[in-house]
Amino acid sequence: MKYGEKEIKKFDINSKEHYWANKHKKSYVIHIELPEFMCRCPRSGYPDFATIKLSYIPSAKVIELKAIKLYINSFTDRYISHEDSANEIYDTLYKKLKPNWMKITADFNPRGNVHTVIEIDSDKL
Repeated sequence: MKYGEKEIKKFDINSKEHYWANKHKKSYVIHIELPEFMCRCPRSGYPDFATIKLSYIPSAKVIELKAIKLYINSFTDRYISHEDSANEIYDTLYKKLKPNWMKITADFNPRGNVHTVIEIDSDKL
């Protein structure tokens, strides 16, 4: 196993070290785009690819960029649906960050003539 694979395998998104104090009191938006998301279809095992877009207005914490990269990469060998992966990412990050606002967009590449986009916005829940 190569060092990157080891790092992804042992990664835990819940570790305190992945979240930093937000030093700024003003309201601002952080946009993060992760264009290489991959998971596997739970029925067929075929790979599913997506671009994950995370936008949030931080309150007390921000997420370290390497941590979000490793978290997204940890889905690579998981058998999980489009809906479940987008909701898990949203729920995990929302719980840990407790942002003033957050939006996740999971834009999956077309497969079999179907294009899926899943959007979860804390203002619309």
